[in-house]
Amino acid sequence: MKSRTLALIAAFFANLIYGVNFVVAKGIMPDYLQPRAIIFIRVIVAAMLFWLVKPFVKSEKVSKKHMLRIALAALFGVATNQILFFEGLNLTTPINASIIMVGVPIAVLIFSQWIAKERITKTKVLGISLGSFGAAFLILGSGQINLHPGAFLGNVFILLNASAYALYLVLIKPVMQHYQALTVMRWVFLFGAVYIIPFTLPIALKSDWSSIPLNIWMSISYVIIFTTFLAYLMNNFSLKTIHPSTNSVFIYFQPVISSLIALSFQKDTLEIQEVVAALFIFAGVYFVSRKKQLPYFIRE
Repeated sequence: MKSRTLALIAAFFANLIYGVNFVVAKGIMPDYLQPRAIIFIRVIVAAMLFWLVKPFVKSEKVSKKHMLRIALAALFGVATNQILFFEGLNLTTPINASIIMVGVPIAVLIFSQWIAKERITKTKVLGISLGSFGAAFLILGSGQINLHPGAFLGNVFILLNASAYALYLVLIKPVMQHYQALTVMRWVFLFGAVYIIPFTLPIALKSDWSSIPLNIWMSISYVIIFTTFLAYLMNNFSLKTIHPSTNSVFIYFQPVISSLIALSFQKDTLEIQEVVAALFIFAGVYFVSRKKQLPYFIRE
């Protein structure tokens, strides 16, 4: 299988995991754990997992120049991203968070042009516009945006989280050209763990871990193993081959995945709105990820 195809598959499965995470993570907070307690166990255990697999992969020495870039990327992609996401999701709703996260590919496009000097093409603008419309159309159809004042701060946190994650994708892309994904992730999460400990350890120590039921421990395990270890690994693996803008556009699959989960548990019925939204999303991903010549009226 071609490396580009594998990268696209990895990006898809990473966002499949993220799509489920909105509901799973929301079920943990705040009844069982505060956001920063989840972040503590999530980042620390994920960092341990990345280092535990070190003996099974090729050893690579990371240059000082790349190590500095990894440290900066970890600040945005692990510490800032995760603290803002969980604090934001705790205050707002999954609907609000989902609609705001639709802006990630737009932010990636802006950061890519500003930092990496990646050309903003008509194809990418078209694809991201189609995907944004489809995702927003689907999310808004599944519920209402919460405009209550109590959710405002949470919405701001999610918006800043989306920007931090977009910046992370752009910063880490050049490093991925030189090393294996596991090598980069080991250092990303080591730096990330150092960054988050001062903000999360005091709350983690005060948490009542013994009262957490088994089903919530299963949710916590999902957040650690799937949303953190596997999703980060697959996303960074994909960045070895595809551009950050192509990687980020797969975020539009998240609301589609949520809808499919609801349908599978018979908590929802398939309506024309969902079909139309899915078509827009698939079209958007197609235009951003394809490399062949386009029709003359939308050529780059």
